[in-house]
Amino acid sequence: MQSLHFSYKTHTNKLHIPSLGLALMLLVCLASHTSSCTEQEKGSLLQFLAKLSQDGGLAASWRNGTNCCKWEGITCREDGTVTAVLLPSKGLHGHISQSLGNLTGLQYLDLSDNLLSGGLPVELVFSNSITTLDVSFNRLNSILDELPSSTPDRSMQVLNISSNLFVGQFPSTIWKAMGNLVALNASNNSFTGQIPAYFCETSPFFAVLDLCFNKFSGNIPQGLCDCSRLRELRAGNNNLSGTLPDELFNATLLEYLSFPNNDLHGALDDVLIINLRNIVTLDLGGNKFSGRIPDSIGQLKKLEEFHLDNNMMLGELPSALSNCTNLRTIDIKTNKFSGELTKVNFSNLPSLKTLDLLNNNFTGTVPESIYSCSNLTALRLEGNKLHGQLSPQISNLKSLSFLALGKNNFTNITNTLQILKSCRNITTLLIGDNFKGELMPEDDSNDGFENLQVLDIKDCQLSGEIPVWISRLTHLKMLLLNSNQLTGPIPTWISSLRYLFFMDVSNNNLIGEILLTFTEMPMLTDSKTHLDPRVFELPLYKGPSLQYRVVTSFPNTLNLSNNNFTGVIPPQIGQLEVLGVLDFSFNKLFGQIPQSFCNLTNLQVLDLSNNNLTGDIPAALNSLHFLSAFSISNNDLQGPIPSGGQFETFQNSSFDGNPKLCGSILSHKCVSVKAQEAIILSRKQTDYKVGFVIAFSAFFGVGVLYDQLVLSRYFS
Repeated sequence: MQSLHFSYKTHTNKLHIPSLGLALMLLVCLASHTSSCTEQEKGSLLQFLAKLSQDGGLAASWRNGTNCCKWEGITCREDGTVTAVLLPSKGLHGHISQSLGNLTGLQYLDLSDNLLSGGLPVELVFSNSITTLDVSFNRLNSILDELPSSTPDRSMQVLNISSNLFVGQFPSTIWKAMGNLVALNASNNSFTGQIPAYFCETSPFFAVLDLCFNKFSGNIPQGLCDCSRLRELRAGNNNLSGTLPDELFNATLLEYLSFPNNDLHGALDDVLIINLRNIVTLDLGGNKFSGRIPDSIGQLKKLEEFHLDNNMMLGELPSALSNCTNLRTIDIKTNKFSGELTKVNFSNLPSLKTLDLLNNNFTGTVPESIYSCSNLTALRLEGNKLHGQLSPQISNLKSLSFLALGKNNFTNITNTLQILKSCRNITTLLIGDNFKGELMPEDDSNDGFENLQVLDIKDCQLSGEIPVWISRLTHLKMLLLNSNQLTGPIPTWISSLRYLFFMDVSNNNLIGEILLTFTEMPMLTDSKTHLDPRVFELPLYKGPSLQYRVVTSFPNTLNLSNNNFTGVIPPQIGQLEVLGVLDFSFNKLFGQIPQSFCNLTNLQVLDLSNNNLTGDIPAALNSLHFLSAFSISNNDLQGPIPSGGQFETFQNSSFDGNPKLCGSILSHKCVSVKAQEAIILSRKQTDYKVGFVIAFSAFFGVGVLYDQLVLSRYFS
């Protein structure tokens, strides 16, 4: 039997089976419309149509009184028997009618990529004729039904129910009745319980099983190892535990073994792993595997994808890894590997495209052999203990687009940039946390990097000013120069970077006023301006779990915090309507918070703390519905804190250090209008009484004095 191979679209688990496509093409070519379908089959199709709340325009073709063999998506044999219903991506809404199970000659049913809901009729799953059923990428949400244990074997060979909302456990009677099953994709649902162990017992031709992105738990069943024809086994992103059973390595035809992001542990056996001589993809990332990479890994001659990232592996990389000459990806980031990389002869890996060694303990220098990997597109050495300088040989990497060298001990940033500018295809350059205490290169000859989109030179304690050569990076989208010792003002040419939407120059010694030229940057002002959604060659990480795979995942950011900026905040900053993060904290700004900030409707973070701001908090800020982080602490603001909206969610610490502020969440409560009127009236009444007493006393005193004068004259 011809083997089936499942390949994946980018960012999906959609199955594509070449042999199925070929069979359907032959079916269409051989189909004849000389005969008309029966009234019974036409009625079954019309019942299916009637169950749809939106038919994607099928009704225009599916008209009663016409030959249903000529209807859209319908294929028939010469005798008029319906053999295929192929309606992927038609925008269908509604339920799947069980009437399709009455099509006794139906072999292929494809309803994928629609918006169908409800259950999957058991009449389809256990049809006597259907061999391929694809309902992936819908909203089907039922529990799969059990069948009588005496149900005879069904014809089903390929079943794709992936990317739906199915729940519950796999009913054992379903799979026991599928003695002809070759491929099952149930990924991206919410199935629970243990992985069934009986696929191979009942289906001798079983070859492909994809259960990733569910909620399966327990151990990997040993019964899966009895599948003599098993080629693909994927169960990543579940809750599986335990070790890889030894019997699993008896599946010598395995090409894809993928269990990432579970709770598996143990070590890779030096002897057993040799049995996987046909393995193409080995993905055990995101588990708790420990120990070393066995030397026998070098005997896996067909290995192309090797993922052991985010485990607890240790030791040196075995030199035998150089024998896996078909390797395209090596991903061993976030482990405890150590030693020098020179033990591996990378020049033996001409197909290598991705080398990800992030967050390990590798030492020494970058081996020259890496520069022989002419197909390398992504190289990440970040977070190790490498030192020295880059070799000019890196210019041999003509395809390199992603380079991350951060958090090492590299030196000579001037030479590094001079070398790297010859790598014309670099789009992402992350070299921060190196070159400690050096001078920011000002050499105007840095005229390369014409395709650079992300530049990260943070945490280097570089001195000098923001260099003018950055102004020539015309495609730059993200600029990170934070945590250096840069001085001088932000140059006015910054507005010429028309694609720049993320700028972080925090924690420097920059001076001057907030530039109005920021309002000339289209990526911060115009919500209709779109960025290229191109995917990073490798994801960027912010913290242990948060990762960004595309540039557009980052919020539009302007971070000028922890500098020496002075002056008032220009009201024109309110024109940066696309901003997601605005941080002016820890500067020397004064004046009021501009009322125009209420126009920043996409703002998620606003930090104006530790300045010299005065006046009220604009009440209109409570209309910023996406604002989740806010701080104005340690200023000289006054008056009431706005009520309602997002201000109900902020902590008291957001307002600390402003003794003139008042509000219900502070110890200093605001006085109501009526109370203020009462105080004013009381003060007026008090002032009247005091005035009366003073006037009366004065009148009385004058009267007494007058009497004394008169009497003295009289008696004298």
